[in-house]
Amino acid sequence: MVLDHADRVPVQAAVRQAAGEVGAAVGQPDDLARPGLPAGHLQPRRGPHHRRPLRRCHPVVGHPARRLAAVVPAQRGRRRRGVGGAAGGRPVVVRPAGGQLLRGALGVAVAIEIDGVSKRFRLYQEQLQSLKERVIRGRIPYEDFWALRDVAFDVKEGETVGLLGHNGSGKSTLLKCIAGIQRPTSGRIVAGGRMAALLELGAGFHPELTGRENVYLNGSILGLSKAQVSRVFDDIVAFAELEQFIDNQVKHFSSGMQARLGFAVAVNVDPDVLLIDEVLSVGDEAFQRKCINRIKSFQAEGRTILFVTHAADLVRQICDRAVVLDHGEMVIDAEPGIAVRAFRETLLQREGVEGGGSVGGAVGAGGADDVEPERLRTLKIRITGVEVDYPEPARAHLLPGERLAVRVRYQATEAVGDAVFGVAVHDLKGDHLFGTNTELAGLAASVPVGEGEVAFVFDSVPLLDGTYFLTLAIHARGGEPVFDWSEQRHAFEVVNPGRTPGLVDLRPRIEVHGAITTVRPRGR
Repeated sequence: MVLDHADRVPVQAAVRQAAGEVGAAVGQPDDLARPGLPAGHLQPRRGPHHRRPLRRCHPVVGHPARRLAAVVPAQRGRRRRGVGGAAGGRPVVVRPAGGQLLRGALGVAVAIEIDGVSKRFRLYQEQLQSLKERVIRGRIPYEDFWALRDVAFDVKEGETVGLLGHNGSGKSTLLKCIAGIQRPTSGRIVAGGRMAALLELGAGFHPELTGRENVYLNGSILGLSKAQVSRVFDDIVAFAELEQFIDNQVKHFSSGMQARLGFAVAVNVDPDVLLIDEVLSVGDEAFQRKCINRIKSFQAEGRTILFVTHAADLVRQICDRAVVLDHGEMVIDAEPGIAVRAFRETLLQREGVEGGGSVGGAVGAGGADDVEPERLRTLKIRITGVEVDYPEPARAHLLPGERLAVRVRYQATEAVGDAVFGVAVHDLKGDHLFGTNTELAGLAASVPVGEGEVAFVFDSVPLLDGTYFLTLAIHARGGEPVFDWSEQRHAFEVVNPGRTPGLVDLRPRIEVHGAITTVRPRGR
């Protein structure tokens, strides 16, 4: 199409005007706010070349430049429905002008609203290397992969919410959608206030710039002026403990140094909403304690925190509630204890592990944990079922110090005169915590043909909060031959309602001698 002079003039004028507004946005984003208009409102068109007004955007750490996103109107004509059933129209990520918070139906301030959010990625089966291949072969076949499906929940002002889920469950994708780095395929996200995001190691840092320059770069991305960053610069460097290295290029920083600097910037720029994606697992123990203490101070100040973690204990410790994702779908949104149990249940289901209750069937008849079963097992004695008995049948967890019974049912096809029944306990990382068997206990097990049961009864389990796995085995005296075994395919859970830290509760008796006559417990 060829435009004559009369057509080109208004088009060129519109382009120049749009370019000028983009330049103003980069220089002073506050000028983009339209006073008197509600968030998401479109001004009526005043002429054939009138542009949509740009809305104010709150940039985020993790993106190399300011984001200038226009308000997206609903699609005209037939309304579509998204994957999760959300009403059609284009997906919207809205940040209210001026950074104000939203108000829910009950008048409670809502910092983040997530409504039916789905995110699709296309997985191409092959890559075309040239334009010639593209012309000859046409469109490349692909598969749709849904990282998120119809996720919906709100985060109220001042809440701390944890996101739990296995690797690949969609946690990081959701945080990137909230931060504005990725756009959801369908659904709606509304977030208010200044948002700081720690989405991955080194996000928002330029490796060729020094630590000092990156601090100012990140502050600019967050919408702060140079003077505002300068006022908190010393606090940032002191928190990150990088006084000697702040003028070195970031590409020479270790992963821990980058994590410290990124967290220090995010927590010292006065954010209203803080997004954290597993970066707390990078630093050393002292730095992790410092980060947790800063998060607790943010909670006391009423700031909103949404963070991704695999540390169930941390969720119980600092979160008001937690959301569990599994294959992109929301499993539960509940108080931390309930959410952690749901998260652990999804892990057990993924690994084929049974937790508690009566478990029958062919344990050890094949599976991921079996190693050459035909050669190593004789199956003269076969494990037919495992049952984990808690003190209260209605409660599917154990309290520290309570009784636990592990019952192993078996079936013998031949009489065995020197059988040994054993049990071992492992933590979530697979470390061996305890093991015993009938031989160590001084019991001789002569097994006739038929069915039977062996119970391992622990009168007082000293373990603290966590999920623990059981390995069960039946073998001959001396360890061979092995008749049957079950490798970490059953589990039990311990819930610690108190504040005792650590792995076990040794319950010492405290004796006081000397001049002290009265010891009053703190808080009583």
